[in-house]
Amino acid sequence: MEEDLQILSRSKGGNITAVLIEDFKSLEKISRNVKSIVIIGGGFLGSELACALGRRARDTDLEVIQIYPEKGNMGKILPEYLSNWTTEKVRKEGVNVMANTVVKSAKYQDKKVILKLKDGQTVKTDHVVAAVGLEPSVELAKSARLEVDSDLGGFRVNAELQARSNIWVAGDAACFYDLKLGRRRVEHHDHAVVSGRLAGENMTGASKPYWHQSMFWSDLGPDVGYEAIGIVDSSLPTVGVFAKGTAKDTPKAVTQESGTGIRSESETEEIATSVSVSAGAAASARPPQEGEDYGKGVIFYLREKVVVGILLWNIFNRMPIARKVIKDGEEHDDLNEIAKLFNIHED
Repeated sequence: MEEDLQILSRSKGGNITAVLIEDFKSLEKISRNVKSIVIIGGGFLGSELACALGRRARDTDLEVIQIYPEKGNMGKILPEYLSNWTTEKVRKEGVNVMANTVVKSAKYQDKKVILKLKDGQTVKTDHVVAAVGLEPSVELAKSARLEVDSDLGGFRVNAELQARSNIWVAGDAACFYDLKLGRRRVEHHDHAVVSGRLAGENMTGASKPYWHQSMFWSDLGPDVGYEAIGIVDSSLPTVGVFAKGTAKDTPKAVTQESGTGIRSESETEEIATSVSVSAGAAASARPPQEGEDYGKGVIFYLREKVVVGILLWNIFNRMPIARKVIKDGEEHDDLNEIAKLFNIHED
């Protein structure tokens, strides 16, 4: 599948597109003139596009199909119960979700893209969006004899993002050592911006270590959004604490309140020096219930009793608090108490 999808994403002809900025603009036009679009990928980009196109399909004859190998949308990130809930939300947006499905091959024939699936099914469509992630380019390592991390990929660098004398690496190509979370390679915008700036400073002799805990965020339409930080991996044990959401607990409401098109300002916020707990939080804090409509909440990702990742579900601009929890690196016996720091029960 990976080899076939690389061909899809690199193709410049036919009706196959990788979603770069210019491709996104053209996709908006294409979606108004075709009958069918297939999105390959169930991660951030694939799920965001599926929701957006699904909403458009409500008022048109457009068929939107989403294909991915995981059990549910964002299955590598969200705990299973929340991934299942999210998958049903995407379906309600008008998307034909084909989970647990792998694309074996693709060809262009008779003005259609024909996808052959691993289980033998065939899907014909007018347009394919390959939203399948990336692999870091490490060709330079061969000629320069730089070290590549065999587990995470990317160039291994020291605390100052230096691979070798006079060579620095930033962004998703850098495999760096996180003082709190161990060696990592991060593929998010916040990390690329901050690590890029630091690498540039260190090229001029600053000799500064990289300590930033980068965050990422994603929206599934105007009603559901989340921010996350640290190691957010569904294979880890998680504890979630949720509360009933209100009309203001949505990406749309946050954007309208700020008066800008930016949903979050937390990429550049520092670590919180102090935190406060809202009144009445203790009585309502509880883990999620089966079948619950998850309004808003906080999910902790754990290694033993230490929080190594935090995902804020429909809770915005609390990232300084999340950074402090991870920075402290303490063991916690009752995560309901830590959840109170995020004031998720405030009106």
